[in-house]
Amino acid sequence: MNKTNRRSFLSHGAAVGATAVAVAASTVPGQAKQKVAKRVIYPNGQKPEKTPLFSSAIAYGNLLFLSGIGYHEPGDIKEHTRQVLDHIKQQLESAGSSMHKVLKCNVYLNDIGDYAAMNEVFQGSFGDEPPVRTTVAVGRLPGKNSLVEIEVIACL
Repeated sequence: MNKTNRRSFLSHGAAVGATAVAVAASTVPGQAKQKVAKRVIYPNGQKPEKTPLFSSAIAYGNLLFLSGIGYHEPGDIKEHTRQVLDHIKQQLESAGSSMHKVLKCNVYLNDIGDYAAMNEVFQGSFGDEPPVRTTVAVGRLPGKNSLVEIEVIACL
């Protein structure tokens, strides 16, 4: 199977699979259909007066999505990673989740040379069964001084 046909097959298969799951979920005998609601979780508990550029936390059903969190003060990669993980923990707990309920984690580094040092701090932060993770070096993160940015998806 060539690359074009395989890509088409895989994307078609994913669409069929997603449709099957959606149909199966909505046709379970004896269960009423449940509406899944999107909830924006505001850092201070109140909607800001002006529409923000992006939401920092959104719950959808039993999933919680946290936007990328960076640390914008002086320090090395270990300090930045520690501060970011602490902030993630606070946001998760304030929304009713925890570090142990994180399913997916994306790590963005300013410099791939910081990979090993970041991992020293990261190791064990999510318990004995860590989430799936992607780590990439992006060259330069938005914001002043940020060496790492981490975003997560967790269960509530």
